[in-house]
Amino acid sequence: MNKLILIILAILLPPVAVFLSKGVGKDLLINILLCLIFFVPGVIHAIWLVTK
Repeated sequence: MNKLILIILAILLPPVAVFLSKGVGKDLLINILLCLIFFVPGVIHAIWLVTK
């Protein structure tokens, strides 16, 4: 997928961006937990995974 679209998705819907870039796994679970605790760490984690 286009990285720009994934970065925009990482800002708006972090778990969706992680799912599209990494699939179902520990990264998705960590991101969902981070988003449930507080949204900003989930966004940072998603951007980090998408750009990595």
